[in-house]
This record gives sequence, C-alpha cells and structure tokens, in this order.
Amino acid sequence: MTLFYQFHFYVFGLFAVASALLFVTRRSPIAAALWLVNVMISLAALYVMMGAHFVGAVQVIIYAGAIMVVFLFVVMLLNLGHADAIADVRGKGWRLGAGAVGLALLALLLVAVRQRMPAVTVDARPVNAVAPLAESLYRDYVLAFEAASLVLLAAIVAAVVLAKRSART
Repeated sequence: MTLFYQFHFYVFGLFAVASALLFVTRRSPIAAALWLVNVMISLAALYVMMGAHFVGAVQVIIYAGAIMVVFLFVVMLLNLGHADAIADVRGKGWRLGAGAVGLALLALLLVAVRQRMPAVTVDARPVNAVAPLAESLYRDYVLAFEAASLVLLAAIVAAVVLAKRSART
C-alpha cells in the first residue's frame, strides 16, 4: 500500500470513528442520522480504497441513501425532532474547527490534483462482480428479497398508524 493510500485510509478511518462517536452522543435524532450518514460514506470510501467498488457503491446507495431517507421520514412523521434539540452544536469553536477541517480537505484536494494518482488495477481483465450477485439475488433468494421489502413496508405503515393515533389523542 502506497503512502497516499495509507494516509487516506487512516483519515477516513478516523473520520468514521469520530462520526460514530458524534452519532452516539447527539440528543436530536435528526442530527444523529446525519452523523450516521457521515459514518456510512466514510465506510464506503474505505471499501473503495480496498478495491471493493461495488460494496462501496451499495453502501452509499442503499444505506446512506435509501435507509436514511426512510429513517428521517419516520422521524419527521413522528415529530421527534424539536427545534431546540436540533441545534446540538453551540459556540464558535465548532465553526472554527469545521473551517479548519474544510481547509485541510481543500489542501488535500489541491495536492491530489497536482500529483498524478497511481492507477489501481485488480487484473488485466475486467472483473464483473454485479452479474453473479444479481443473478443469485433474483433467482435463488427472490423470496427473501421480497419478504424484506414487505417488512420495510409494514414498518412504514406502522409508523404512520402510530403517528395518526397519537395525533388524535
């Protein structure tokens, strides 16, 4: 592993751990969900750096995208995020820290643009990892796949029913 990849591996790993700690310590469910999205994106970057591009893409599309949208939809539907609890970050220290992190990331981007990034190759031939997975998923495990979608649909319907019931009382 080159120094470039090793450095970024540790950066994304530390960012994932720090975001996970912030996820656990937030009072607001909306702020916690956004920190969890940061964790999932950091994990996707780690997967891509390790050569598992499909797993990284699935991590962003399924978990950081679809599951978090459903989670935020249920939180908003149940009205769990109050306006006073959303402002978890107070003071100017956090803003200065965020600005410093932003400048550091901009510096990393400029260094990466100026240097030529080494090419990552697995083999000389292209690897098709999606076709065997899709064939297995939709042929062998189609019943479990559809059952999972029905469980998610039942959870959303239950959240709507609970929200309507508490709104009437």
